[in-house]
Amino acid sequence: MVWSLCHLLELDKSYLASKLALMKTIFVWLLLCLIWGTTWFFIKIGLRDLPPISFAYIRFISAVLILLVIISFQKIPLPKTLRDWKLLVATGFLQFGFNYSMVFWGEQYISSGLAAVLQAMIPAFGLLTAWIHLPDEKITGRKILAVTLGICGVAIIFTEQLYVNNFMAFIACVAIVAGAFAAAESSVLTKTFGASLHPVTLVFGQMTCGIFPLVLIGVFKEGNPINFNWTLNASVAVFYLTIVGTVIAFWLYYWLLNRVESSKAMTIALVTPLVAVIVGAIALDEKLPPQTFSGGILILTGIGLITLRRKKLPMPEIEHG
Repeated sequence: MVWSLCHLLELDKSYLASKLALMKTIFVWLLLCLIWGTTWFFIKIGLRDLPPISFAYIRFISAVLILLVIISFQKIPLPKTLRDWKLLVATGFLQFGFNYSMVFWGEQYISSGLAAVLQAMIPAFGLLTAWIHLPDEKITGRKILAVTLGICGVAIIFTEQLYVNNFMAFIACVAIVAGAFAAAESSVLTKTFGASLHPVTLVFGQMTCGIFPLVLIGVFKEGNPINFNWTLNASVAVFYLTIVGTVIAFWLYYWLLNRVESSKAMTIALVTPLVAVIVGAIALDEKLPPQTFSGGILILTGIGLITLRRKKLPMPEIEHG
């Protein structure tokens, strides 16, 4: 009898730990949706005074310096093997060098709404790349339906901006889609080969290795950052995007990526445009598209299909005897 009670207590602890871990994972996912949804607001604020590409690399360089301080004080180990550094160089270029370069370049020729829809392709590409690199993450009809609903929801919200006026706009669309594929590939490669690395190490290494294209383009095209119009709004925008939108967000994202399927983590890209539209309406008094509700329903339905599948947790059992 005593043994049975002890066994039951151990099972209760295991069940509670599983529930708490699930709740923590859901909280981090929701927090990332909120953070990356609000970054659009601060990007709009910053772009009133700062040129776009330089704005991006200043954000990332500032984040690298902060991460370096964190690594030094917490004594977080840097990668020691050539394999790990190759991973950081490849994923850093894909995520921060190529993807962000394509987005910022492409938005010169197309609307931000169309760019948001094209970036929402990240989960779709994630399904394909995960299937190639991660055998446990299989492509299912449920996942395909979920991602399709999510992309359609984003497209409905920005339906008034879905136009391509000329050949350069078409090229910009292709570039942003290529950037979305690069971002998805980076996440999957990170999950496949970077599980042993600390999230801070991953973010620091990837940004250090990946932001050079942005720096080069920004310096040569937009000039010396010292001469920019550094208003209070611009400084606040850089501060928020550096601390919250980069350091905290990517730290949490890589923590999450190590605990859930990559396709589930990348569904954040479907939610952030919806959050951004709502935040813009509240904070910037922007017009809320009338189709936001219907688009949001599709997005949330897709998210529910891909992330809210019930996972059986170990239930405590009582042994008789």
